[in-house]
Amino acid sequence: MAKGYWIARVDVRDTERYKDYVTAATPAFEKFGAKFLARGGTFERLEGPVRARNVVIEFPTFQAAVDCYNSPEYQIAAAIRQEVADAEMVVVEGV
Repeated sequence: MAKGYWIARVDVRDTERYKDYVTAATPAFEKFGAKFLARGGTFERLEGPVRARNVVIEFPTFQAAVDCYNSPEYQIAAAIRQEVADAEMVVVEGV
């Protein structure tokens, strides 16, 4: 079964409140077996628009990645993130 990956591109508007998002999201990530492969860090723009923060999270399956996002635990965190950051997020099936 193929793994699933969240790819998120984020501009954080309130760094202090973003910490609340990270804390709130942790239980969902633990529950669904998330493994962070990239979490911010240095990047280089190659093409197109960019955001300041880039995150790649691996899940055991594509369905686990979708379920994590839709879980009540993560939706609490998402509400915080949506107040303090602008983001694009997708779930991608691994090969």
